[in-house]
Amino acid sequence: MQTGDQVPDFEATDQHGTTHTLSSLLAEGPIVLFFYPKAMTPGCTAESCHFRDLKGDLAAIGTRPVGISSDSVAKQKEFDDRHDLGFTLLSDQGGKIAKIFGTKRPLVAMARRHTFVIDTDRTVKAVIRSEMNMETHADKAIAALSA
Repeated sequence: MQTGDQVPDFEATDQHGTTHTLSSLLAEGPIVLFFYPKAMTPGCTAESCHFRDLKGDLAAIGTRPVGISSDSVAKQKEFDDRHDLGFTLLSDQGGKIAKIFGTKRPLVAMARRHTFVIDTDRTVKAVIRSEMNMETHADKAIAALSA
């Protein structure tokens, strides 16, 4: 997926066992969909907690974060509970959604650390790619939405 691409609708289950489609997530406004490799790891925790800490800033510009990884629903729930994230975490255990976005790693079940700002018409407004600078994804998404 690149800026300007149209994202096909997809379906995934969140940490509470609720099934969402992309369309249903976008019904409340644009989202910042961030792929992270594995819940509970230091880098993914830092990234997710940074999104948590900037939820108010994201809400002020009319958007919200949605995390996604190949972790199970139960692992996503544990991750949310442990770090009080308070936003939707989707389970993509088979990697189908990561494949759509081009974030699926070869030979392993984990996704690459990429973030997509998606508008209500399912258009990609911005793409942030950085494996090592995990705490910049939320900031760059806010900058892209504010531009």
